Amino acid sequence: MATGHWNNHPLHGWQFEVAHVSTTLPDSPEGIRRFLASEFRHIGPCLANTIVAHFGTAFFSILEQTPERLTEVKGIGNKLKERLITTWPEKKAIRTLMHFLREHNISATLATRLHKHYGEEAIHTVQQNPYQLAVDIRGIGFKTADALANLLGIAPDSLMRARAGVRHCLQTFTGRGHCARARNKLIRDALKLLGDIPATVITAAIEAEIRAKHLIPETIDDTPCLFTASLYHAECGVARQVHRLRKGATTWAAINLSRAIPWAETRKGIKLSPSQQQAVTLSVQNKVCILTGGPGVGKTTVVNCIVSIVAAKSGHISLCAPTGRAARRLSESTGRPAKTIHRLLEIDPSGSGYKYSASNPLATDMLVVDEASMVDIVLMNRLLQAIPSHAAVLLVGDTDQLPSVGPGAVLTDLIHAGCIPVARLTEIHRQAATSAIVTCAHGINRGRPPEPTSPDTLTDCHFFPEEDPEQVLETLQTIVSQWLPQQFGLDPVRDIQVLTPGRKGTLGTESLNRLLQHRLNHNLPDSGLPGQPAFAPGDKVIQTVNNYERDVFNGDIGTVITTDSVNEAIIIRFEENEVSYPFGELDELSLAYAITIHKSQGSEYPCVVIPVTTQHYPLLERNLLYTGITRGRQRVVLIGQPQAVTMATHIRKSSQRLTLLRSRLRQGESCR
Repeated sequence: MATGHWNNHPLHGWQFEVAHVSTTLPDSPEGIRRFLASEFRHIGPCLANTIVAHFGTAFFSILEQTPERLTEVKGIGNKLKERLITTWPEKKAIRTLMHFLREHNISATLATRLHKHYGEEAIHTVQQNPYQLAVDIRGIGFKTADALANLLGIAPDSLMRARAGVRHCLQTFTGRGHCARARNKLIRDALKLLGDIPATVITAAIEAEIRAKHLIPETIDDTPCLFTASLYHAECGVARQVHRLRKGATTWAAINLSRAIPWAETRKGIKLSPSQQQAVTLSVQNKVCILTGGPGVGKTTVVNCIVSIVAAKSGHISLCAPTGRAARRLSESTGRPAKTIHRLLEIDPSGSGYKYSASNPLATDMLVVDEASMVDIVLMNRLLQAIPSHAAVLLVGDTDQLPSVGPGAVLTDLIHAGCIPVARLTEIHRQAATSAIVTCAHGINRGRPPEPTSPDTLTDCHFFPEEDPEQVLETLQTIVSQWLPQQFGLDPVRDIQVLTPGRKGTLGTESLNRLLQHRLNHNLPDSGLPGQPAFAPGDKVIQTVNNYERDVFNGDIGTVITTDSVNEAIIIRFEENEVSYPFGELDELSLAYAITIHKSQGSEYPCVVIPVTTQHYPLLERNLLYTGITRGRQRVVLIGQPQAVTMATHIRKSSQRLTLLRSRLRQGESCR
């Protein structure tokens, strides 16, 4: 039932403006038919008609009081009867919760998620502390929780609200990659967020959070700062684990490298340069080592030699990378199995964490971690904990790429702390030097923007200048759908990946995905799923959050196989498995014809197309453009304003991520 009032709109005529909506169970035969067919997955329109014809409007009372009678209906066997009996209490609870949420202006679509997390305590939890929802439930932010708290009568200057606001401000700041926030700036952030609230309440909230051990005070460069407890313990954990792993010697420490290196060269059919030989020597002789360098300098060749030498000494080697694509690339280059870090550690089926940890370490003698610049402080801590003390660790990465999406600058901090040997490769080798992609990337790293090219230029790295953003958009669509497929035989969905600096604007992922979906996928239905993106078979999609139950992780790219309207789900094929998503959980997915450059980290694609204009000015910087270009394996196409490309090449963000890892590494500090 809806209440409200009618308005005579000057353009659309008479409209009903809803002020309040309430739901009740239907009490008419037609209402019950529709309810059964829509609410119960295994009841279709025909069976719903049969049920109503037999029980009439007494169906709900029979379901609750004498459910054994359900089998009187032809089509309802014991299995379906049991399913109806077990699911009905949950459906009633969710409908009650939906009603409560609607009354408080909260989207009823969150009811299933709240019920799954809190069970029968959902409404009680919301009433006691609505701010807890922002902590526990994906899709509910501080503003939503704050509006709900206001409706529930929680005072604007309450300590509960101030504590939630402080946590939100710190989490927002760490969401930009930092591990801590200066205390005075956090107070300023909270005052701005919470409005007319005394600073003394904010200070009291911070002290309460410290006492509860949710926040940890530290001093960085003589400035009082605050860490979230999880990031503080992660930083301390990484420092402690690095010092633990550096101790002792490997079983291959006494190896004669003057003989081992030529042996590996012969076996692999390669010839190492003097700098590459030094990198192999440093990596084999040290228990913890870092191998770093840009594209074309031979990191893969060096890793191959190291792995061959260690394996010849009966060392058990494990290979991993942050993303599935990076792990597959590592496996292809070494000829050995490689896993993502999450799959290497294995999520515990009980949901209590990872299977491999400090108490149950990995069975390995050496762990090689590729694309280590992508690994944030929390994941690095979990990974290092799981490495046995006798094992060696080799971190491989390029510090000129974008840092990890999550908090921390782990690889950079490990290098600059000065307590771990670092093998730097800088020499571009002859074969790589013939690639314009490699030379362009190194040029950008030195502050030299790429030169414009024409479509006829024989190169693997094109730059097509366009001044008008609308023309950039048109050119991009033509290049992806026509020029690249016709000129180079590239599949526009499978082989070409559009990378863009940001999500918003005409050249952001949201706009580009809609346009490219309609241009490249001919399987689109006339209308999408209610309230959801119109995913169709053939669509390229990306997972946007870690989902341990489904074994898919943030950044995994897949393809829609089928839409199952009977079971209200879609089937996605990822690289390693096929996964079913109920319609109500499609918010974990986004279209992936275009993704942000940040999302592309750790991946390589046959061809990348990158639009660059000043509409993304706040995001433009050297390592963003460098990262995007180095994602292309065979071909790179830049389209955009020369001014924007020059700006991106010259801008180097001066602000470092706020961390204390370097100091902890130098001091060998452990958590208090």
